[in-house]
Amino acid sequence: MTDVDLESALPVFGSVPDAIIDAIAERGWYVGEEVLPASLMLALREDAQARRAAFDAAGTGRGLNHDIRRRLRTDAIQWLDGSSEAQRVWLEGCEALRLAFNRHLFMGLFNFECHYARYDSGDFYGKHLDAFRGERNRVLTVVTYLNPDWQPENGGELVIYRPDSDEELTRVLPRLGTLVVFLSEDYPHEVLPARQERLSIAGWYRINTSSSDRVDPAR
Repeated sequence: MTDVDLESALPVFGSVPDAIIDAIAERGWYVGEEVLPASLMLALREDAQARRAAFDAAGTGRGLNHDIRRRLRTDAIQWLDGSSEAQRVWLEGCEALRLAFNRHLFMGLFNFECHYARYDSGDFYGKHLDAFRGERNRVLTVVTYLNPDWQPENGGELVIYRPDSDEELTRVLPRLGTLVVFLSEDYPHEVLPARQERLSIAGWYRINTSSSDRVDPAR
């Protein structure tokens, strides 16, 4: 792996959490362009590329409800498990952010899950909400991008829509270190077709919906 200064990436989010917390409290979404440490983002990019053979076709739903629907999405994913130094640093940062949300916004966030997403040329993800069928346990969506020198002509923008509307709220170019956070159940969004390989991390802060006969998250 390329020698990168991961120690300089701690804390991952620096002073950004104050802006995120204010934005979520006031309007339910946040976009910060290129606010995350480039050294960590490049290390995560290299980590994702090294795991290319392990990526699986993305689907929707969890467990028995998992469904591969190529008409909705064509990307490939690989879940992060903390098995590399870059992943560990990223997940530690996301845990610190979870605690900040709970401390300031009393959101009751229980855990965080995330995966790499790879969009090859022509890949897309149609308009959707980040919620599994019959479940409402994803509360906050977090997306960051691992693409240096991304240009508008490369496509692959994230489009976020107003709740219950086809009106665009914002478009985000998937540039290295840009961070997006929004309320998972409120904001429909899509990824427009990419014109070259596009790498990102998509993650979700979740509440605990375990019951006497059901463990959440599923093991």
